[in-house]
Amino acid sequence: MDGAHDLGGRMDFGAVLVDPREPVFRARWEAAAMVLVSAASARARNYTLSSFRYAVERMDPVHYLGSPYYEHWLTAAATTAVETGLLTREQLEERAGGPFPLAHPPRVHGVENPGTGAARFTAGDRVRVRQWHPLGHTRCPGYLRGHVGTVLRRHGTVSLPDVEVHAPRRVRETVYTVRFDAGEVWGDRQTSVRLNADLWDSYLETP
Repeated sequence: MDGAHDLGGRMDFGAVLVDPREPVFRARWEAAAMVLVSAASARARNYTLSSFRYAVERMDPVHYLGSPYYEHWLTAAATTAVETGLLTREQLEERAGGPFPLAHPPRVHGVENPGTGAARFTAGDRVRVRQWHPLGHTRCPGYLRGHVGTVLRRHGTVSLPDVEVHAPRRVRETVYTVRFDAGEVWGDRQTSVRLNADLWDSYLETP
């Protein structure tokens, strides 16, 4: 889906600061959040990594952008627990000692991209990333939509996240590594710079 989580190519968010000595956890509650995610995923019905990501994507944009990484995990775990009936929101807030922000409800209740399961391309083919804006979950980066690239290699089939979040069935599709010209993608006149992305078959079309 399109939202605050998909920041690729967006301006004015400042430099990415990398601390080579960054600890795995900066506080004890972050470790607890990871444990909670594991516990919730083991007990929740039809839980997948895609459904966890979709819960993060549904966070209020102000909450998402103003909170640290493991708070995203904590919000997703709590949202998953409430939505799958592991506990009620009242029980959650009683244990938390007050209001507890959850992600927004899903905006769609069906599959927007049913997938095909077919492998339509091979190495060397020119492909365009579909220009569409799904309300549900997708792993197709917004900054690549509408751009043309070249298939570098064809991998095996992997469950299509767009389907497994919104339905109990599974569609396995071929995943491709596609190479793009960075200057064309970003519009900044870079030369001899390439960008590689792994994309499911149904994200692509013939240019």
